[in-house]
Amino acid sequence: MKLVHTLSDLRDHLSAYRHPAVVPTMGNLHAGHLALVRQAKPLGDITVSTIFVNRLQFAPHEDFDTYPRTLDADCQQLEAAGCDLVFAPKEAEMYPQPQTFKVHPPTELADILEGHFRPGFFIGVCTVVLKLLSCTQARTALFGKKDYQQLMVIRNMVKQFAMPVNIVGGETQRSEDGLALSSRNGYLSAAERQQAVQLSATLKTVAEALRTNTVLDAAGISRLESQAMQSLSNLGWRPDYVAVRRQADLQPAQAGDAMVVLAAARLGATRLIDNLEV
Repeated sequence: MKLVHTLSDLRDHLSAYRHPAVVPTMGNLHAGHLALVRQAKPLGDITVSTIFVNRLQFAPHEDFDTYPRTLDADCQQLEAAGCDLVFAPKEAEMYPQPQTFKVHPPTELADILEGHFRPGFFIGVCTVVLKLLSCTQARTALFGKKDYQQLMVIRNMVKQFAMPVNIVGGETQRSEDGLALSSRNGYLSAAERQQAVQLSATLKTVAEALRTNTVLDAAGISRLESQAMQSLSNLGWRPDYVAVRRQADLQPAQAGDAMVVLAAARLGATRLIDNLEV
């Protein structure tokens, strides 16, 4: 496996390949990232992972400065998973000038759910993903379904810009107790880690109610959302949202739609997100 830090070295190494399959990450890798790398292997003629903690998608009060940087350990895991090339640029390499050109996704998709609670988040995500796909000349790129809204935003961006990139979603990887794997799980204390499964359990409860009540109207769906929020609050969480949405566009769901239940909540100082398709 080759590790490069500059665009010139990246382009030199990729010049012999026609179909890079790319897994963009912010590092601090877990089994979910490695599953994406393994999924990418048969989809291109070289498997590339990028590791870059993107300042543009962090609000001033968020954890950019403390986000774990674990490059050596990440590279060991990536090599074992079959990655061929890692691009780990410094911030000055990715943003040698202030990034004044930015991608602004449509408000109806990007200013709801995560975008409502993290204003500007998807501007930062889209801008860096567009740049990384350009840098790596990706023909296939893989993103985890745990970040469901992010995956949808990126798919729509690539489609609207007519980029020659196939966006592939990887299934959410979970611990044995059901907790969705996330780099931020490392922030949880031992006691919080035991409680963290309550988030996925709450989503399962909502999903099961949706499956068994196929004639639910908008008011019934709203009650399910409110009950789930209250349940998490009663358990000591601070929920931002529990939302039942259409899989197609993340707008409010109606009976008969293919649905997804999405949630974000804080447990102690750690904010976790998860979702389940119905």
